[in-house]
Amino acid sequence: MQAQINPHFLYNTLDAIVWLAEEKKTDEVVSMVTSLSEFFRTTLSAGRDFITVKEEESHIESYLQIQRFRYEDIMEYEIDICPEIYDFLIPKLTLQPLVENALYHGIKNKRGKGKIKITGKKEGDKIIFHVMDNGRGMDESTLRKLRETLNNDDNKIDRKDSGFGLVNVNQRIRQYYGKEDGLSFESEENKGTIASVIIRAKKIEPFS
Repeated sequence: MQAQINPHFLYNTLDAIVWLAEEKKTDEVVSMVTSLSEFFRTTLSAGRDFITVKEEESHIESYLQIQRFRYEDIMEYEIDICPEIYDFLIPKLTLQPLVENALYHGIKNKRGKGKIKITGKKEGDKIIFHVMDNGRGMDESTLRKLRETLNNDDNKIDRKDSGFGLVNVNQRIRQYYGKEDGLSFESEENKGTIASVIIRAKKIEPFS
């Protein structure tokens, strides 16, 4: 799971830090190093499979702060997660792959500046997250193939495939919570994509 973190993300971030240091931009260096440290602290999480929603929020905040340095001309973001769900446990790295997908497959392919918005709230006995972007979107054929991939429980997707992170998220959620929960997508070409995560709102222990 942790191996899905794109090594190019780390390399590019370190290159940016070196450039900032050479330019003697001390405050920016401190900010980038702090964000990178927080990002990998949550990724490792002392071996825990589950973290709090608050920790997951901090994780994607660190990721987006780093990426904003590289993509400030084309990306803005907003995180709006209801504080009442902060203490619930969710599988770690649930939202980051969705945010990464929104950036690389939505915003980067859009003309002009785009926006990623992450929301989270409790509805009944469920916690519902949305990762929305107003980027390139998908045509009906691409969206259908993505849904089929996510719903194929026997899927053996290669980790080098661009959809590996999404399948990983969906399979882990279903492993812990059952097939009623998981990941779904809505998208419209040239208008954007909404990735939704539904998880039962209960503090469960991870499998040993």
